[in-house]
Amino acid sequence: MNTQNKVIYLDNNATTPVDTRVLEVMMPYFTAVFSNANSTHKFGLEAHNAVKKSRKQVADLIGAEPYEIIFTSGATEAINMAMKGVAENYSGKGKHIITVSTEHPAVLDTCKYLEQKGFEVAYLGVDAEGLISLDGLKLAVRADTILVSVMHVNNETGVIQPIAEISEIAHSVGAFFMTDATQSSGKLNISVDSMGIDLLCLSGHKMYAPKGVGALFFSQRLNRVKLPALIHGGGHERGFRSGTLNVPGIVGLGAACEIASKEMARNAKEIGDLRDYLESELLKIEGTFVNGSLKHRLYNTTNIRFNGVDSDALILGLSNPEDDETPMIAVSNGSACSSASIEPSHVLLAMGMEMKEAFNCVRFSLGKFNNKNEIIEAIDGLSKAVEKLRALS
Repeated sequence: MNTQNKVIYLDNNATTPVDTRVLEVMMPYFTAVFSNANSTHKFGLEAHNAVKKSRKQVADLIGAEPYEIIFTSGATEAINMAMKGVAENYSGKGKHIITVSTEHPAVLDTCKYLEQKGFEVAYLGVDAEGLISLDGLKLAVRADTILVSVMHVNNETGVIQPIAEISEIAHSVGAFFMTDATQSSGKLNISVDSMGIDLLCLSGHKMYAPKGVGALFFSQRLNRVKLPALIHGGGHERGFRSGTLNVPGIVGLGAACEIASKEMARNAKEIGDLRDYLESELLKIEGTFVNGSLKHRLYNTTNIRFNGVDSDALILGLSNPEDDETPMIAVSNGSACSSASIEPSHVLLAMGMEMKEAFNCVRFSLGKFNNKNEIIEAIDGLSKAVEKLRALS
């Protein structure tokens, strides 16, 4: 970032910096190995083999087979491909879809689109901790349910849903189970087989790979999913998504998946310790509360309510310090994909929070490049900013 101030970046659920090891692996595919991966000459074959290797790296991260992975531009595209594809191919069985009111806008907006096409969507509520009721899901599934879509880890609160139990309920009525694993891929151990996942979406830029690349897993073994082509053209990606492959991005995603699989346990411990320290210190500020489950959540995320403090004002103040010595602190108050909205977080409202309180909440999402000294500085800056805003109000 072009600034004189030091930046303390605590918004890793929005996007992560590219790991230098990932960038190093990518670089040759911009210059020396620039060929089209579908060209049949020697140079094209080299790019093709790089894509093949990356497909296996992605598959290995989630316990899938390489041929079950389709590369996309990101999780949003993968979600659209999965949900619209199931709707198109299985409408003969039924037109009933189940999702959750706290899902990412990519899922919720796709559901709204499908409702306009004649599909019936049931939006499950959550409790005050952000968790769905399994009994509620059992009551919601029907013989004509074709898809149940529940995100693994919530992007705003870090709350983890019981995926294996949910998929079992979906399968009991012959429905497919899909999960948006954008926030959990590379952070939590995922086994698509043991967790009963039929479709899974992930994105590179949430796991230290570049923006503009992601993947869709759709089962071709235990519970085969048939999808129509998303983009027609040259027959790329087994005909499901035509178009010249983003070889550097795909290589970067593969490298990030391999690094994540090796460093996941260490990251969980180190990042979790930093998150816990940040949270415990911020909770010493009067009138602060953690939103969402304390037991069932991802180790890098905490969503905190600062009573009487407008979150937008706090975020603006933290990212625009009054002098060049004070560090800039990057945090958020919801999904980066809906940050242009002046509405309060739909996730927090669904958890039963009053609108006024929802405007007082900030998400902190840490990453593997954060350190203890940064967190100490961030705590000091946040404490001062909260005190100042409360004095002004």
